[in-house]
Amino acid sequence: MKRARLPLLAVLPISVISFVVAVPFVAGDHPLRWDSGSLVPDLVLKGEDGTRSGGSSDRDGTTAASPSEHVAKVDNQWKKGMPQWGVQLYWEDNPHHPLEYVEKQARLHADYLVGLHANSVSVSFPFFTPGKTSTKITRGDKTPTPARLARVLRIFHEAGLRTTVRPLMDESSLDIADGNWRGNIAPTDRDAWFASYEKFLTPYLRAAHGEKAATFVIGTELNSMEGDQRWGKLVDNAEKAFGGEVAYDANWDNYVNGPITMPVNHLGIDAYFPVKVDDDASVKALVDGWDTWLDKKATGTLPKITIAEAGIGAMKGAYHAPGDFYTKRAVNPRVQANWYTAVCKVVQERKMSGVYWWSIYFDDDPTTKPDDKVASRLDFAGRPLTEKAIKSCFTSDYAGPGTDTAS
Repeated sequence: MKRARLPLLAVLPISVISFVVAVPFVAGDHPLRWDSGSLVPDLVLKGEDGTRSGGSSDRDGTTAASPSEHVAKVDNQWKKGMPQWGVQLYWEDNPHHPLEYVEKQARLHADYLVGLHANSVSVSFPFFTPGKTSTKITRGDKTPTPARLARVLRIFHEAGLRTTVRPLMDESSLDIADGNWRGNIAPTDRDAWFASYEKFLTPYLRAAHGEKAATFVIGTELNSMEGDQRWGKLVDNAEKAFGGEVAYDANWDNYVNGPITMPVNHLGIDAYFPVKVDDDASVKALVDGWDTWLDKKATGTLPKITIAEAGIGAMKGAYHAPGDFYTKRAVNPRVQANWYTAVCKVVQERKMSGVYWWSIYFDDDPTTKPDDKVASRLDFAGRPLTEKAIKSCFTSDYAGPGTDTAS
């Protein structure tokens, strides 16, 4: 899906609708199928409960480190089986910012998330490729180093937050005017691409392991690369470097349109389902709209699924295109707040593993009202109605999918 401050085109037209495009995936020599709401292993999982062995005992939130002096502490720390109530924090690093600034921002966001009653945070950050057919994966100036990432993860961990690490391919080099995006890259040598990708990921996997991150998202919206058997080796090696859960985040349309397989322990969805209703539609109408989409995949509960991204613009007409990151129509805070309320209800009624709202930018101050002359309409921090909806969601009595089904 498109990101507000990047020239991304992960939200592409489907028929006449402008949204994210995604493709089914089959990968590795031990693929799993996400179909009809259940996780069915084609071969045996690496752990009896859907997780790998070898993880640190405090990755389930039972033995988090004591908090730093300036960091608030969550009041209901995440444990296995509980819902992940979280936010996507997008970090385009500036190497000229001193570590003191990075730590200050991390504490600011930790305190804000604790104030929302979040128990989880996902740190997304960009990596780069020179072009659509390139075989190289590189860091850029905006990519935080593993050491700086580790410091941010430590601060969040000290606050009691469940942490996810989520590298995200930047699309600035992919000629988006011609419809290119991370989901249709076509490297000329896939062996070389996977080798380069693994070389890039490994230091971040080690940093995530060292700071006791719970999840590492091995790929997001890499549709054209899904279904490649080379994922099996990459994931196996990732599991040797990282003791937590290895996940993959897929696009919403691909999820509902077919079975998804990947040699990972958990699947997230970047979920931007269009609902054709007016701005004054009820929360129930929005829930019904989401259910119509999800029922294409499966009716009933979806305990193996996490909404890895959900968001919408606080503006008129947004229900028709929740993934529209660039349009700036007249601000309508109620549209965004009702959408958040509806998505939370869907997560609870479908007994999903949780939701992460898109997004907060690392350099922003989440306690200030967004400047709507320049800010993305998807920004929710500083919008009182949406923050109230998030707090209501995160303090609900939903207990989560349970330890028997949570992956």
